[in-house]
Amino acid sequence: MRTLLFTTGSPFARAVRIVLDELGLDYERREEITTPSVEQRAAATPTLQVPTFWDGDLTLWESGTIVEYLLSTYRQKKATGIPLTSHAFRPEFEWQDKLVFATIQTFGNAATIISQMKWSGISIEQNAHLRRSADKLSHILGWLENQLNDDGEGFLPRCVSMQDIFLAAHVRFVQARPLGIELGLSNYGKVAALLDRLDERESFKANPIWWWEPGVVGYQPDGTPIYKDSGAT
Repeated sequence: MRTLLFTTGSPFARAVRIVLDELGLDYERREEITTPSVEQRAAATPTLQVPTFWDGDLTLWESGTIVEYLLSTYRQKKATGIPLTSHAFRPEFEWQDKLVFATIQTFGNAATIISQMKWSGISIEQNAHLRRSADKLSHILGWLENQLNDDGEGFLPRCVSMQDIFLAAHVRFVQARPLGIELGLSNYGKVAALLDRLDERESFKANPIWWWEPGVVGYQPDGTPIYKDSGAT
């Protein structure tokens, strides 16, 4: 039995869920709106992080590792458009592909740290480390823009790669949080076009990223936030 433990807003978990849908895999969803206790999380993984994935007797954590496992273990269901990649990294471009992915994950880590600290009462204007983390985002987007070809494809040719999926999950996460960060996607035309194309895939529509801020405790079927005090927007 396959099971995924995740928090609703995690961009890392969203990327894993998209890949699971692309592969057409059934799985049990153990979804959390808020972070549980250390003891509860430690029962799943020593890193206290989500997503955590179970496939039979195998337990995996760290989103990139989970997706590498899924791509190497399962075949994609019949594609109706541009197919999902059959591998995480191309043998002939292994280190370049790994560098792109690591850079994308750095973007995601910086964004989620900023988010967590903001809800703890510390903003990017108040903390030099967070300011530097925010500065990373634009520098990374500029570098990634230069890694994309002008032919309209993603980071790997003729397929949707895990690099594409994770970048989309992280960027849309920033846009769905009141973090005080303006990414200026209009300055990165190839990145923006890639994300717009991915938004139209059924796997992305089935796993949307919704607006979140303190006080949101759930969502209506259309994604409208439900607030703790009012029960509605």
